[in-house]
Amino acid sequence: MDQYNILQIVLVFVVTFIAAIDQFSLLESLYQPIVTGPVIGLILGDVQTGLVVGGTYQLMTIGNMPVGGAQPPNAVMGGIMATVLAISLGLSPSEAVGAAIPFAILGQYGITLLFTAMSPIMSKADTYAQEANPKGIDRINYTAMIILGSIFGVIVTLFFIGGASFGEQLLAIIPAWVMNGLDAAGGMMRFVGFAILLRVMISRELWSFYFLGFALAIIIEATGSLGSSAILILAIIGFGFAFWDYQIQTRVRLSSGNISDGGGEEDGI
Repeated sequence: MDQYNILQIVLVFVVTFIAAIDQFSLLESLYQPIVTGPVIGLILGDVQTGLVVGGTYQLMTIGNMPVGGAQPPNAVMGGIMATVLAISLGLSPSEAVGAAIPFAILGQYGITLLFTAMSPIMSKADTYAQEANPKGIDRINYTAMIILGSIFGVIVTLFFIGGASFGEQLLAIIPAWVMNGLDAAGGMMRFVGFAILLRVMISRELWSFYFLGFALAIIIEATGSLGSSAILILAIIGFGFAFWDYQIQTRVRLSSGNISDGGGEEDGI
């Protein structure tokens, strides 16, 4: 295993720093494993592995979402470390996803700790708001962002350097049944993600689209010439159905005169 240079270490820190902030600020999409995986793969010289691992981890987290102050296992630290482990240690995508779960939980604890520490400071933000002092509020927000990005960046970078140094020795002493267990656990996680998503979005009105998607996936995947582009084809078909349904619903509202201005205080939006 080759040692990584200082530029790669710095870039891993920068990507982790930005992704950690992006969880709650910026675009709130750059932190997704499907994005960070290929980026980390590009930095480490293996974009294909980064894309595969990022996509695999994304399937696991697709149904995870924070509810109030409760945080799910962190997608930033887990996704980035899964890619790092897969490339630096030569793990399969499923093994890397399983091995990265402790890092995801560590990121979850880090965010919870930061939220707890920042809670008393919110009273100061209220004071700044009463004083019409936006610069004070900006300072609180920027400080929290820098702390969060630094915590994630330092942890990932330290484990990245450590993994690059003694990863092969660690793998040599890990029993085969442990790696097999991680492989199986990582393989199951993607289905857990979809199960969580379905639990949130389940609706009798949408079951027909659900089964239709399954049938189309089987048909397209079984067609050799279309198998490699199955996801893109299904995404286009899904968009077509969604746009059609949107047009129908819009016409119904127009004909009934039930036009909303986009929400308000009465509906809580």
